[in-house]
Amino acid sequence: MRDKMLVLENGKTYKGRGFGSEQEAIARIVFNTEMVGYQEVLSDPAYYGNIVVMSYPLIGNYGLTDEDYESKGIHIGGFVIREYNDTPSNFRFTQKVSQVMEDNNVPGIAGVDTREIVKIIRDEGEMIAMITDAASDVEECIKKMKEYKEPKNLVSKVSVKSISYARTRNPKHTVVAIDCGLQRSLLSALTNAACNVIIVPYNTPYEVIENHKPSGVLISSGPGSPFDLECIVETIQKLKGTIPILGIGLGHELVALSYGAKIEKARAGKRGANISVKNLVEDKVYIVEQNNSYFVNEKSLKDSKLDVIYKNVCDGTIAGLINEDDMVVTSQFIPKQKGFVLNKFIGFMDKIALDENPIINRYIHEKPTN
Repeated sequence: MRDKMLVLENGKTYKGRGFGSEQEAIARIVFNTEMVGYQEVLSDPAYYGNIVVMSYPLIGNYGLTDEDYESKGIHIGGFVIREYNDTPSNFRFTQKVSQVMEDNNVPGIAGVDTREIVKIIRDEGEMIAMITDAASDVEECIKKMKEYKEPKNLVSKVSVKSISYARTRNPKHTVVAIDCGLQRSLLSALTNAACNVIIVPYNTPYEVIENHKPSGVLISSGPGSPFDLECIVETIQKLKGTIPILGIGLGHELVALSYGAKIEKARAGKRGANISVKNLVEDKVYIVEQNNSYFVNEKSLKDSKLDVIYKNVCDGTIAGLINEDDMVVTSQFIPKQKGFVLNKFIGFMDKIALDENPIINRYIHEKPTN
């Protein structure tokens, strides 16, 4: 594999060993702080197109496993790591990281000072970066980055194109999931909670969602800016108050917009599985998985009818919201199965599942017969 070079928008360069695809990549560079779970990062649709820097130094040592993907394929635009291990030691592994990256045309660079790169992004903010051949002219690379235009509406790249279903045995509820980049782990949490899930494209109209007669609606996490998704905001405005709503990640931001709150761009975002958040209801601190570049402006919530239920421990930014009357709950992070957020959502659906409502089974809606 040829030597590679990482070039940052600020002119900083780092040379290292290439792995994965040989192709050149230009994209926004972000960092992730988790110590394990690189497969989940590679396959999380919320990272679509990003060049991802892993702060943990060793990557590839346990390979990739078919059962651990968060979605079909991988979605990142490039991978920057300190040390790459191409001889995995794991009885479950089925593929090597470099092999899958090559198959998906994703370039990587190893042997660079990832600690320094993370500090630059943290202090200066996210920026455009480029992974290229080590012999490339730096001035020409910077020129290409200045001419680069970031794509809009990344959700359209990762959302399903047609309706699909996730079934469970003896379901209690039917949830329509608006797919902005739905993770398999969240889908499994819902099916394990006795929910059939109908997964619909991100731009599905309100009327189509209503025709499914769902017990609740999920707006999933996903990549890019919430300001590109006015269609989902309008759908939420029609749904809220009539049906339980769960907003996760990008969905959390879209719910906030639907209530008139303001969303702001973060300098460096929060990405990792070691993010500390405090539940203000339980007065407990949890370590969660999070991936976001935007946050809800707390002052803008004054007249929104949304209450804060989670805050980030480190900087005090909002990590969760609720409106009990409208049966709406959100989290900026990925909720745990049987955790507070998911239990609230299930509780809202239980609340409206009265005896006279139609019995919901896997395929049809029937009224009980005496």
